[in-house]
Amino acid sequence: MIEHVRVAIIGGGPSGLTAAAALAGRVGGEVRVFEREAEAGGIPRHSDHPGYGIRDLKRFISGPDYARRLVRSAVDAGAVVETGTMVTGWSGPRRFEITSRRGRREIEADAVVLATGARERPRPARRIPGDRPDGVLTTGQLQNLVHLHHRGVGSRAVVVGAELVSWSAVLTLREAGCEPVLMTTEHPKSESYAAFRLAGRLALRVPVATRTRLVSIAGRGRVESVTLEDIDTGRRRVVACDTVVTTGDWIPDNELARAAGLRMDRATRGPEVDMSLATSQEGIFAIGNLVHPVDTADVAALDGRHVVEAVLRSLTGDGTPATGPRLQIDAPLRWISPQRLDLGHAPSRGKLLLWSDELVRFPVVVAEQGGREIGRVRPPWPCAPGRVFRVPFRLLAKADPAAGDVTVRLAR
Repeated sequence: MIEHVRVAIIGGGPSGLTAAAALAGRVGGEVRVFEREAEAGGIPRHSDHPGYGIRDLKRFISGPDYARRLVRSAVDAGAVVETGTMVTGWSGPRRFEITSRRGRREIEADAVVLATGARERPRPARRIPGDRPDGVLTTGQLQNLVHLHHRGVGSRAVVVGAELVSWSAVLTLREAGCEPVLMTTEHPKSESYAAFRLAGRLALRVPVATRTRLVSIAGRGRVESVTLEDIDTGRRRVVACDTVVTTGDWIPDNELARAAGLRMDRATRGPEVDMSLATSQEGIFAIGNLVHPVDTADVAALDGRHVVEAVLRSLTGDGTPATGPRLQIDAPLRWISPQRLDLGHAPSRGKLLLWSDELVRFPVVVAEQGGREIGRVRPPWPCAPGRVFRVPFRLLAKADPAAGDVTVRLAR
C-alpha cells in the first residue's frame, strides 16, 4: 500500500521544520517531515552554545533550545514529524521508499521539499596522510559525542580550520575538558567574522596559525601529534595532541537529489534551483544548506519560509521547474546560489549567496549578459573565504530572460 501525503519534507533540520510549520494548515492535506535521526532538529540539537535563532526567531538562544522550538512550532502547526525514518530511494517522480521500525513503505506526495542539509568532509575525503589512530573527528562527530553521548574526547586538541564552526568546536572541546592548543588555517586570516574571531581569541585564548596546513597525523592507537607546514616557507613543526578536529569543508547531503535525477550544480554539488527554490523537476524543491553549503542555521531556516509560495503554486498546478537563464561565476568566486533566474521572483532575503576563495576587502560585484554589463553593486562588507558572501539581488534587475546566461564576477 502506498501512503499519500500532500507535502513531503525530507530532512528535519531548521529549514525542513520551518517549511513544515509554514505549510501545515495551508495545503489541504498532510505535511509530513521525514527525519533519519531519532530526534528532529538537525545540527543545532547537539550544538550546545548560544547564537541560534537570531534572524528567523529574533532570539539569541542555544542550539538545543532552538531545535526544540522549531520542532514544537512544526507540530503545533499540524505537521507530522516522523523520526527514525530513512528515505532510501525513489520509485516515481514524487514517490519514494522509506525504511523505519514499521518496515519498508512507499510514500507518494503532491510536492516534495528536499532539506537534507550538508556535512563536513571527514579525514579520508581530505586525504590527510599519516597514521590512522583514534581521536580524529569532525565538528559534528565531536558535538554528537560530547552533547548527546556525554563522552570524553581527550586532553589536547588541534582544530583544523578557523571558520565560525571551528569556534563552535573550540567551545565544545572546552566543555568536554579538552584544551584546544591550536587552530590552523591555510588562509592569511581566520575565516570567521571579525566579531567572533576577536571574541574567540580574547575569551578562549586559542592561538591561530595562519597560512598553515596539516600534512600528517601520527599515533598508535590514539593521536599523539600532528605535523604542520608553513605554506609560505615550507618549514614544518610537530605539535603534541591527542585529538584532531577537522572543521568546515562542507558538502551537501545530495544523494537523494542525485538519485531523483535532478540537474546538479557542479560548484555547490547540490541541486540547481531558481529564485523560488524550485529544482529542475516539477513539484520538487530544495532548500537550506543542501543548496548553499554552508550557511548559518537561521538563514537555512528562512529558506523554509521562502519556499512556501512556490510549493503552494505547484499544488495548484501553477508551478514550473527551474529553466531560466543560468548564473555563472568567475574565480575567485567558487559558487553562487540560486543558480537560475526566474524574473519576477527574488531569492530568499533578497540576496544572492556566493562563496569566494580569496579575501577582497572592498569588493565590487559585476553582472554581465551577452557581453555587456547589466549591473554593478558595492556591498558594504568584505568578500572572504570560509563564509557566505551576500550580494543584493538588484544586481540582476536589468537581466533579460531571453538574452542567455548571466556571469557574476568581482571587478578587478
